Amino acid sequence: MRFASLGSGSRGNATLIEQGKTSLLVDCGFSMKETEARLAKLGSSAQKISAVLVTHEHGDHINGVGALARKYDIPVWATGGTFAADRLGERIEKKRICSHTSFAIGDIEVQPFPVPHDAREPCQFVFGNGDKRLGLLTDVGSRTPHLEEQLSACNALILECNHDVDLLANGEYPLSLKRRVGGDLGHLSNPQAAGILGRIDTSKLTQLVAAHLSEKHNTPALAQAALAEVMGCSHGWVSIANQQAGFDWRDV
Repeated sequence: MRFASLGSGSRGNATLIEQGKTSLLVDCGFSMKETEARLAKLGSSAQKISAVLVTHEHGDHINGVGALARKYDIPVWATGGTFAADRLGERIEKKRICSHTSFAIGDIEVQPFPVPHDAREPCQFVFGNGDKRLGLLTDVGSRTPHLEEQLSACNALILECNHDVDLLANGEYPLSLKRRVGGDLGHLSNPQAAGILGRIDTSKLTQLVAAHLSEKHNTPALAQAALAEVMGCSHGWVSIANQQAGFDWRDV
């Protein structure tokens, strides 16, 4: 199993996971043209995608999903709440997810789990191939014991490090937006992400990627430092998913 990112941040998100002949795209916040170009850079294409999984209905995760699904006849998997938000449009094949029930798409086992975020029914995922596990956690405002249980013993982990607390507090956002981002239904700060990492079983972890970094209120160096301290590793061992290029293929 391998994974890559088309881009990660407030201007668009998409993650690609492959196992055997199965290719899953998690979210798509980019335009059709941009999505096709970013897939091509990874040596892939929309024709290869088996399904699109949607974490929640915010634009940076869903803006490109409907058009992609219609053009290439790709089924879309999401929770009932996400579908009820009605951001996908018509003429797509909808597959409803229960966020407490695992399912398989081709060669990949998918375990969704609910997360606290300011959306209708948000979820995140753990992907497995029967041997290795990849955890994905972004767009979450606070920890829960359940999400930490799901992410324990992963071999690879994509973990939100959205903001530095001081940079957000002293940034240009209005107070209401600062409270939203930093609230229990917002986004993880670097210390919050580090706290989750410190509570889960990381004994099998060989790949750690900091994701969904704010371009205004965080830096790669700050995110890497926070996670590296928990892992007892060099800062460079912690990878960064950036907005422009995401990251290239990695084996789980």
